[in-house]
Amino acid sequence: MQRIFTTGALAFCLLGLAASPAMAAGKPTLQLCFEREEVLPWRTLDGGGLNFELLNEVARRAGIQFGYESMPWKRCLAQLKANQVDGAFAVSFSTERLELGAYPGGLKPDPERRLHVDRYLLVRRKGSRVNWNGKAFQNLDGRVGFQLGYSVGDFLRRQGVLVDEGSQRSDELLQKLLSGRVEAAALGGGDAMRLVRGKMAEQLELLPAPLLEKPYYLLLSNDLVKRQPQLAERIWNTVLEVRNSPAYRKRERELSVFPQPGSGSAHAGFQR
Repeated sequence: MQRIFTTGALAFCLLGLAASPAMAAGKPTLQLCFEREEVLPWRTLDGGGLNFELLNEVARRAGIQFGYESMPWKRCLAQLKANQVDGAFAVSFSTERLELGAYPGGLKPDPERRLHVDRYLLVRRKGSRVNWNGKAFQNLDGRVGFQLGYSVGDFLRRQGVLVDEGSQRSDELLQKLLSGRVEAAALGGGDAMRLVRGKMAEQLELLPAPLLEKPYYLLLSNDLVKRQPQLAERIWNTVLEVRNSPAYRKRERELSVFPQPGSGSAHAGFQR
């Protein structure tokens, strides 16, 4: 999988679809943070994946440069709220996050200017009777785990289930599931597919109905939007432009775990 990302990034460079230090000389630099965990196909820790390919092309077209820094997700959001970074990605919408920064479209985010759409899936131990039928949980006698700071926790609480959000990483969460400390786990689609296809595949299974699906955005700092509202709008509008470009849509079809909206298939894909 890593080789696919590397090859794809090279192809984008050859097409002029990635920013380089030389190209960015003299351009304003915006610092973006992202979670210190690989979430395929969207990003890898070494700068691969669809989010980086899209953002690098956004920077090129908008005449700016993005600097990227990985960190724990809660810290990334805290630094955004404190205006210590200019933006964070990829961020799903919740009303509580409106105080952290600005979404494209404001209080009602514009899904057309998203980075991507993704989904959460429920993972259980093989042989477990825990079920999610698309509307409600069944045979759940225990907690549902999710990763610290992830917005799926709000959804789970609205369902009235007991939750456990003590895991920083997806593999830690699945180890907790295997040990019986939680009865099920809510994982982003890419994480879920990757992990249960690995060494844990014989012990775990995915339920087919997604818990939920939603778009993910580039969230910009309140300070940046206040100081340079035209730049913020240009960035978000360019996200839409690039995401709809033939070159990027081809890359999305090649790498996405699930079909993306607008790709000729129904909604799919997921994460935080």
